[in-house]
Amino acid sequence: MKAKTSLTLSEDLVASIDKLAGPKVSRSAYIEQILREFVDRRAQARKDARETASINRHSAQLNAEMTDALSFQANLADE
Repeated sequence: MKAKTSLTLSEDLVASIDKLAGPKVSRSAYIEQILREFVDRRAQARKDARETASINRHSAQLNAEMTDALSFQANLADE
């Protein structure tokens, strides 16, 4: 379902949008595509930030586990 909205944009921005969209894509479709990509990127950036924060909160434990696992490998290589 689509919702109709109205935007007021500067003439130079409208001209740039029209030029980028080309003659085969409507202005509305092009602006929708741009906004959808922007919203998706913002959502992904927020998800990435949450995951990074979680990794950082657990980094000491994760590093200790990795050090322990690597020590087993080093011991096997010495044998």
